[in-house]
Amino acid sequence: MAKELIISQTLNEYRAVLIDNGEIVDFLLERVQENDDRAPRVGNIYKGKVVRVLPGMQSAFVDIGQEKAAFLYVDDAYIPTLEEQRAVAELLKQRQAEGQSKIGEVIPDELSTFTETMSIKFRPDASVEKILKEGDEILVQVAKEPISSKGPRVTRHITLAGRHVVYMPFIEHTGVSRRIEDEKERDRLKDVLDSIRPEGKGIIARTVAEGQSYKTLKNDFNMLVKIWRDVQKASEKLKAPSLCYKDLSFVQRVLRDITDEDVDIVTVDTKENFKEVDKFALKFLPALKGKGKFYEGETPLFEHYGVELEIERALSNKVFLKSGGSLNIDQTEALVSIDVNTGKFVGRKNLEDTILKTNLEAVKEIAYQLRLRNCGGIIIIDFIDMERPEHRTMVYQTLLEALKKDRAKTNVLPISGLGLVEMTRKRTRDTLTRIMCGPCPYCEGAGRIKSTLTVCYEIVRELIKVLSREKVHKIVIYAHPEVSARLCGEDIDIIENLETKFDKGIVIRSENNYHIEQYEIFPQDYA
Repeated sequence: MAKELIISQTLNEYRAVLIDNGEIVDFLLERVQENDDRAPRVGNIYKGKVVRVLPGMQSAFVDIGQEKAAFLYVDDAYIPTLEEQRAVAELLKQRQAEGQSKIGEVIPDELSTFTETMSIKFRPDASVEKILKEGDEILVQVAKEPISSKGPRVTRHITLAGRHVVYMPFIEHTGVSRRIEDEKERDRLKDVLDSIRPEGKGIIARTVAEGQSYKTLKNDFNMLVKIWRDVQKASEKLKAPSLCYKDLSFVQRVLRDITDEDVDIVTVDTKENFKEVDKFALKFLPALKGKGKFYEGETPLFEHYGVELEIERALSNKVFLKSGGSLNIDQTEALVSIDVNTGKFVGRKNLEDTILKTNLEAVKEIAYQLRLRNCGGIIIIDFIDMERPEHRTMVYQTLLEALKKDRAKTNVLPISGLGLVEMTRKRTRDTLTRIMCGPCPYCEGAGRIKSTLTVCYEIVRELIKVLSREKVHKIVIYAHPEVSARLCGEDIDIIENLETKFDKGIVIRSENNYHIEQYEIFPQDYA
């Protein structure tokens, strides 16, 4: 089947989906509000002002002109000298030569060679209070957009992404995307990059650089160098906080980041986006020239391709598998938990085969849902317990293979004795659920409310306190209709007993506007 890129716009909402063999490989969503040109998108560069330095957290907060100050960690704040960078590069080579193994299996992203270098501290003794002071004006780039209640995270290690290469003006590094597996091609690209890169600067070949000529890579690099010079000039003229560089538009970022030579068609549903696709392809993506298609059907574009149904599935806590099994996916602030259940699937042969088939089917759906929902951070997968070691190995290897379709970097630990898989997935943007959904106003985001019986017992306990304390002839209770009906029901035969015991009248009234957990008790007729 064809590999298609679909871009849809509804007013100020932009959505893009990459479909390969009928399966969604990537999904991006962005909502642009009015006067939202300065929103802190990943890749934007700001001239910011340090407003607070926190030695206890080894971090600082930087005003970049947004509602919330940006968070800057000490490792992202320190710009190392060339000597320190080269010492770290040698240390990294030494570790790799010694074969120091990492915990778990890492499935890299395009910038893994860079992040591995940056994972080693250049100056372990460097403290944030020696690097930054309140009032300092510094150039920072958004590394993570605001997520939930957190503000954006920024770094001083600037990276500028082009179509084929990534330019790093402050870090000396030559890297090739680990997703290019052919060793001869990796060596060729590294030689080309070394000939392009000036001393003291960094360059990484992206996955789509595979097979590209020296001229193509050089032109891409020169364009990024020019952008960086413009940023430097802008930073000298502007006062902090100011936006110095805004990353590409949504459509341009989609074409730059998630398309490759294999895309057969790019379908859009607005004439403006169609022109933008054509213009961008003509300049940067000659392989896409003539592959743009303007959709004019009556059925909305995403509905026509069945994407709307997949988005609805991605917003649900429960996802059903074709076999009858299911996944329960719960997202919290700290982690994502995924529970695999056999559900209605009873299998044909024996229990072990049933469990294995369910887990293998779940693996593919889990990898798919993680991409679609953009889940990040710590992820815990509770597979159905498998007794045979070969079954556990099979499920683990299948999971690793399924995750290779993901653009995000993941680190996966083997299945534990409890049947759990611990993994991390790099996240730079908010999850689909947080973008498209808000907390329930009824349960206030808890996902649970007290049962009517629980509320009834709470009322009775409060009622006994009031009856014992107040010298009144009558008590009036206001509650939700369901609670009122339960209080008067036969299973709670306590109201009459309380009236007899305290010799006081009790009146129960229903209030349709009350929350099911809400009630009020009013003493009346003081003696």
